[in-house]
Amino acid sequence: MILKKDISKLKIHFIGIGGIGISGLAKYLKAQGANISGSDITESNATRYLRSIGIPITIPHSKDAITDQELVIHSAIIKPENIEIQEAQKKGILILSRKEALEFILCNKRVFSVCGAHGKSTTSAMLSAIFPEFGAIIGADTKEYGSNVREIQSQSIVFEADESDRSFLNSNPYCAIVTNAEPEHMESYEHSLENFHAAYRQFLTSASKRCINAEDPFLNAFASESCRLFPSKDISNISYILKEDEPYTRFTLKDLGSFDVWGFGEHTAINASLAILAAKTELEIEQIRKNLTHFKGIKKRFDIIQKGQLTIIDDYAHHPTEIKATLESVKIYSNLKQKNKIIAIWQPHKYSRLLDNLEGFQECFKKNCDELIILPVWKAGESEVFLDMEKIFGHYRPIFAQKIKKDNEQIKLLYGDKTIKTIKEGIVIGLGAGDITYQLRGEK
Repeated sequence: MILKKDISKLKIHFIGIGGIGISGLAKYLKAQGANISGSDITESNATRYLRSIGIPITIPHSKDAITDQELVIHSAIIKPENIEIQEAQKKGILILSRKEALEFILCNKRVFSVCGAHGKSTTSAMLSAIFPEFGAIIGADTKEYGSNVREIQSQSIVFEADESDRSFLNSNPYCAIVTNAEPEHMESYEHSLENFHAAYRQFLTSASKRCINAEDPFLNAFASESCRLFPSKDISNISYILKEDEPYTRFTLKDLGSFDVWGFGEHTAINASLAILAAKTELEIEQIRKNLTHFKGIKKRFDIIQKGQLTIIDDYAHHPTEIKATLESVKIYSNLKQKNKIIAIWQPHKYSRLLDNLEGFQECFKKNCDELIILPVWKAGESEVFLDMEKIFGHYRPIFAQKIKKDNEQIKLLYGDKTIKTIKEGIVIGLGAGDITYQLRGEK
């Protein structure tokens, strides 16, 4: 079988190569020595970058893109009727989804695999900063090296594992790091908490080493030997400072001394602590302390995109727990910057998530938010569901806008063609996993 060969020696074609998950695999495998090609339906920043490093890209999909490749890997949104899938089938080329391919890409690697409902991208990027000689595949661009992939040859890799489609079970963890096991994406687990916990248990037990947040109820009950972090007693002396106008959290971890890490909030200290403890058997603690300072945040996570009279921050938070933690961080930043007003612009992400966590969303804006603006739900392919948002969130007296527009250094709220409000000062925090990130940047 073709995959008995070293996958890094194959000719591989990626369908949907512009997506962050697929492009990450393509970049990583190219760095390992594979011969890569790809295709997508439209041009993007990702496809332009891939071309710049010598990967031929076909736009749009075409059967001519399938030549003598030995393996085809496709993103989850690619359907069986795709013209390239059909051509690969005719030629007898092995076809794998990204989820299926992970097992073979990582099977011979020493994988530090990070998962959890919240904080896994940040923790992965912190761990990547601590291990600069490791390869990395992360779910967001880290500002340290401007990409979601560290494109180097290495036997060891930091990998952000995805529990949303169970693909974390294919990540071959040497060290399993779990930030939390809060139920999310339950449709992938037949809406069964038992199935959800069984998958996490399988992930953890498959690893040689484990590092977990033991204050998570499920993880606390996990019996196998693990490096266990109890944030409330293991992390102390948390303080917040600005270095060259950038946010940093300072904290003490167990008996290991003080650490500085980019970002604000207790959750930042927790994520950093898990990364530190996972690395502790690999590096001297002083080297870890130094390398952690290379972490400069990741795109769309407390991403400060404008400073001045109006500060604009973009954050991917799209679950009540994440929103609450992000708003706490904004409040810290507001106090240090002596800016009085915090304006949250929220784009709900998916009707299913909104309905599954409705009570949490109704509560998570109560503190650290002076004004709430709500945009239409980003459907993410779901069918529209009628919700009386004015009634559900009426206790916040929110402003409902259809979109926002960045105009020079101001934010305009639009309803149809009409500007209903212009925001000129304070701190705007954009919250959501849809296209709000492009609206905040004036790119849409």
